[in-house]
Amino acid sequence: MPHILILAGHYAIPFIIVISIVVFVHEFGHYWVARRCGVKIETFSIGFGREIFGWTDKRGTRWKVSWLPLGGYVKMYGDASAASTPDSAVHSMTEEQKRIAFYHQHVDKRMAVVAAGPAANYLFAIVVLALLFMFQGQPYSPPDVSTVVENGVAAEAGLLPGDHVLSVDGHTVDRFEDIKRIVALNAGTPIPVEVERGGVHAHYTLTPEIVTMTDRFGGEHKIGRIGIMSQKLEYKKWSPPMAVKQAVVETWNLTAGTLQAIGQMIMGTRGTEELGGPLRIAEMSGNVAQEGVVALIWLMAVISVNLGLINLFPVPLLDGGHLAFYLAERIRGKPVHDKIQETGASVGMVLVLSLMIFATWNDLVHLKVISYLRGLFS
Repeated sequence: MPHILILAGHYAIPFIIVISIVVFVHEFGHYWVARRCGVKIETFSIGFGREIFGWTDKRGTRWKVSWLPLGGYVKMYGDASAASTPDSAVHSMTEEQKRIAFYHQHVDKRMAVVAAGPAANYLFAIVVLALLFMFQGQPYSPPDVSTVVENGVAAEAGLLPGDHVLSVDGHTVDRFEDIKRIVALNAGTPIPVEVERGGVHAHYTLTPEIVTMTDRFGGEHKIGRIGIMSQKLEYKKWSPPMAVKQAVVETWNLTAGTLQAIGQMIMGTRGTEELGGPLRIAEMSGNVAQEGVVALIWLMAVISVNLGLINLFPVPLLDGGHLAFYLAERIRGKPVHDKIQETGASVGMVLVLSLMIFATWNDLVHLKVISYLRGLFS
């Protein structure tokens, strides 16, 4: 029993805290905009399944925390379920009921309500990162080469210690962290690199070698590396306007990097074993929590960006799927047929569940549970 309690404290509690906050932010975005559009909110739930505790406010909204902490939902008046599929009664509502039903709002209002969830996640990440950059500082290393690894890609191309890197793959770099990020995402792909040496600009084409890196959580990733290092690390504190600007840039880089990685997985140039599910997030939350509150807040911001981005994918059942249907309605001037939306919701459910199962399988492999089970029967 003590061992189980220790594991719960190490992994489960940080995971529940991180996920609950990020999910609350997402769902509150839906709630806040829906309320301003005149829509009645019946339920605001953190988690799925049976209610653990909750309360009903003066507007009739049931706020509750449920047993399964893997998401949440806002159920609006006229919804048949947490997935925001319209109830059959929406077609026989009175005019008074229609005024507060989500289904009968103008399409622009429905689009605003749906987009508000991902937007809230992005806004949350920007605010969190901006506060960190103001008070704790942004990790910063100037884009100067301190060391060139012998026989590495950069050494063979002719880069030298003291070179100041100006751009990589056509992108201007302000920090050494920018170089690492771009190179890591371009394993095996030739990229142009511009450096300044003694006031003279030099141009190179480097092909990052593919290396397998084990992160601090034990996960293995195939990334690109050219064999240069920087030995300078500072934490640069920014003024509020600059902190916000840097937070927006960091959020954009997180989004672009995630999209590029997903694209590489689809094209087959990157392994899908990096896809993680709830068990991987729980492991990361527990390990990061041991490093302190600041590290956990960083992780929360990263997860918030990813949650916002994933929900924008045009997959029925996700916010992006609803937005796609509403955009079609906006163009056509009339809603997409109910049967098409129902079929889309079913297909979306299959896709989302399949992805969750696949990600959980990756988690089990990563945590060596599969190897352990195989050992029991071999």
